[in-house]
Amino acid sequence: MIYLMTLRCGDQPGIVHAASTAIVAVGGNILENDQFTDPVTNLFCMRTRFETLAGDIEDVRNRIATDLSKFTPTLGLRPEDARRRVLIMVSTSDHCLADLLYRRENGDLPVDIVAVVSNHPDLGPLAARYGVPFYEVAVLPTAKLEAEARLRELVEALDVDFVVLARYMQVLSPGLCEELRGRIINIHHSFLPGFKGARPYHQAYERGVKLIGATAHFVTADLDDGPIIDQDVVRVSHARTSGDLVALGRDVERVVLARAVKLMAEDRVALVGKRTVIFAQ
Repeated sequence: MIYLMTLRCGDQPGIVHAASTAIVAVGGNILENDQFTDPVTNLFCMRTRFETLAGDIEDVRNRIATDLSKFTPTLGLRPEDARRRVLIMVSTSDHCLADLLYRRENGDLPVDIVAVVSNHPDLGPLAARYGVPFYEVAVLPTAKLEAEARLRELVEALDVDFVVLARYMQVLSPGLCEELRGRIINIHHSFLPGFKGARPYHQAYERGVKLIGATAHFVTADLDDGPIIDQDVVRVSHARTSGDLVALGRDVERVVLARAVKLMAEDRVALVGKRTVIFAQ
């Protein structure tokens, strides 16, 4: 069986030695290993892919956790073929959702999309076309907490690993952001940190920018200010209209969000303070 192990802890001597010794102790053979020490936080991050004949994941987990216990790490371990369970949240724009559903169906995204949640009914038929359960959870100005309570219920009942905001146009409460810290990602239709908030392409047009882009980032209580996972840009000229920028932006959003979801699905993203470490493929 092939396992993926992720590890994050304060940097100090002996971490790699202890991890590799533990893997050998369970009959493991390391197939791939990436590591990095973040100079800002002094956090050591590692992603290891290894094979072993040991079939009981709890035995493997216990041995690795015991051998690494003195480093008090945040430790993750799972079979590589255990797909991450994803819940997608949308409003009325369909381009990001359609792209993720298409990529999943064609085997380009190693995830199980267990539900689509929306504050509008518009995209229910799209989810149904791909056989994904659709839940309409209205967000009324006087009942936002009730809507978030329903979201919590779904996350727990469906055993969701992480949530994707695929153009979900509601602001989540600070409490929910903290509760699901590191488990919610968003696609922002702008190249952050510029042009935050609503209508960023129109803001960019008014400023005459020559580059527009999109940013996939973790969701925090600070609007559009979470740690960045992936970004991309396209070049534009003065002759482009605001409508052109919106159309070009949609294309970039699809690609950037899909890359971010794939990185998350393959455990290639490590949170280090306000930054991320990305173990690219």
